[in-house]
Amino acid sequence: MIRIAVPADVPVIHAMIRELAAYEKALDEARATEEQLHEALFGERPAAFAHIAEDDATGEPVGFALWFLNFSTWRGVHGIYLEDLYVRPDRRGGGHGKALLTELARICVERGYERLEWSVLDWNKPSIDFYRAMGALPQDEWTVYRLTDEALARLGAAEKL
Repeated sequence: MIRIAVPADVPVIHAMIRELAAYEKALDEARATEEQLHEALFGERPAAFAHIAEDDATGEPVGFALWFLNFSTWRGVHGIYLEDLYVRPDRRGGGHGKALLTELARICVERGYERLEWSVLDWNKPSIDFYRAMGALPQDEWTVYRLTDEALARLGAAEKL
């Protein structure tokens, strides 16, 4: 079962984010706190949204999708950017990941959004195969760039031109 996350889900979302970061070999980079997640998801001006995949028998959270809106200047409409999709390893293969993506696709269709996008690490073959099986296509002509830490601070502190 897929449901919208509620504030009581923040600790389990936080735990699964850390599990995902460990799987991606970047646990030291996962610095978000439960308080930050709560504010981002349920604060006065939410910046992100989340859905929870639950075990049908127990109701236990077994996965999540955390997403936010983006905007296409070419299409003139919003889309969804999927920041994280995670299903606990012992629950994979049970349809939870597909159900989460299906729910986000349903939201896109219902709201007139024309894109559902995400990134996947090049070495993550199981996820790549999973996404391709659903018809997702890689955007190989694009390269993601990111400013963080010192480079972001340096540019942000630069004198206005």
